[in-house]
Amino acid sequence: MSVHLFENLEMAPADPILGLNELFKTDGNPKKVNLTIGIYLDEQGICPVLSSVKQAEKILLEQETTKNYLSIEGEAHFGKLVREQLFGAGHKVLKENLAATVHTPGGTGALKVGADFVAIQFPGAAVWISDPSWANHRMLFSAAHYEVNSYPYLDAENYGLKFDAMLETLESVPEGNLVLVHGCCHNPTGIDLARDQWDRLAELFGRRSLIPFIDIAYQGLGDGLEEDAYGVRAFGEAGINMLVASSFSKCFGLYRERVGALTLLASSPEEAERALSNLRICVRTNYSSPPAHGGMIVDAVLSTPELQKLWRNELDVMRERIINMRRLFVETLKAMGVRRDFGFLLQQKGMFSYTGITGTPVLRLRDEYGVYMLENGRINVAGITPRNVEYLCGAIAAVLEE
Repeated sequence: MSVHLFENLEMAPADPILGLNELFKTDGNPKKVNLTIGIYLDEQGICPVLSSVKQAEKILLEQETTKNYLSIEGEAHFGKLVREQLFGAGHKVLKENLAATVHTPGGTGALKVGADFVAIQFPGAAVWISDPSWANHRMLFSAAHYEVNSYPYLDAENYGLKFDAMLETLESVPEGNLVLVHGCCHNPTGIDLARDQWDRLAELFGRRSLIPFIDIAYQGLGDGLEEDAYGVRAFGEAGINMLVASSFSKCFGLYRERVGALTLLASSPEEAERALSNLRICVRTNYSSPPAHGGMIVDAVLSTPELQKLWRNELDVMRERIINMRRLFVETLKAMGVRRDFGFLLQQKGMFSYTGITGTPVLRLRDEYGVYMLENGRINVAGITPRNVEYLCGAIAAVLEE
């Protein structure tokens, strides 16, 4: 008789976001609306393949000559393009070779490699994340055996940012700890740091022995490619050593291709090269080398002037659609007589927004109207379309105004 190795395993809880997405799929309501999972959807509610991506794939299909492994850190040219998007061409970080980049399976892969690197190089470091943050941040660092703490961020009563409380907490974080900061389009709140706040944060990190880790997964979907990188560039200008996790899932629509990167900023080229040698070990013991296809698409688009121009135009369309849906959502709620003022949503950035709708109304929206959002009130604004906004706002009016 074989040994039943797994008979005592308990069923693991569903992922809080992906689990809701599975519930949505089985919901029989023909008018159901999914505002949960963080993907860009067009006006037809479809996650599109960008024309720039399609054209790049056609070039690759015709020109690709091998399926050999990439190097552990990925192609050097891809890393260069990542750094240019983060810091801007001509930035002193690039000119002085102060940064090293590894190509990772998505932004999540970048976070995992960075977490492993810090745990090895700075044993005992705890991590601090915003309250609230993307749910997988806490799970990822907990799985990497970090003590996970949080710093104030959301002012739920005023739908704003607790910036002074955030600074006060970070002033008291023990030296040598890791601090995770959202680079733009904060998930789940959509509430971003202003430029002067980034400058004050850079000043704090510049004089304290903390390890900044900037997660910039939505560059280009807030105010623009250059504008959204302000925080990363402010830290770079200040010469602050840091880690940056970036993703091409959102701005290129390459979700299933898993294209991300981890960039490390050091104080000298020699430091950067030594750090890269240690990052290679973290990659080797995780997934050995990155998948090629998605990175090759990004490289082809950013290296071909016509494709880069097309991609930037497509990215502009995506960003403007999100902004327009945010505005239409607020205007429609007001027109339907909802007394609560949702105007604060217009100040939030990117795909996500914190609505302030929590508790019983969230459950009623799901059970009675087939409207799915997270229990903390976060919605994916890209899930709103001209076709579903009336039904969505009518459902919200029904549960809030009764």
